[in-house]
Amino acid sequence: MQLRLIHGWMIALIPAVLLLGVLTPVLSNSLLLLMERHNRIPAESSIWSFEPTLINQGSSSYWLYGEDRHYYFYFSYAEDQPYRLIARNNPCLGFDRHDVGTWCIP
Repeated sequence: MQLRLIHGWMIALIPAVLLLGVLTPVLSNSLLLLMERHNRIPAESSIWSFEPTLINQGSSSYWLYGEDRHYYFYFSYAEDQPYRLIARNNPCLGFDRHDVGTWCIP
């Protein structure tokens, strides 16, 4: 009886986890956080909505650029400010979301 109950929960849990993985970036973000200690999800975003858009191609797999529904992010490596952000609806001329040099922020 107990084995059947556990089996039923597993059958329900597997599709739920797969659905989360398809509909949100939570599984890929969790994997990135587990694999690389330098990775972090910006405080202005969440593990549910942050999406890395450019990953370092070296021996470490941390994100360089990312986005969510409201902001673009750049991982700056600085101790005092580890990442920079800019609103998705920014007024910057020549803006490129993968080139922080084009971001019109101080």
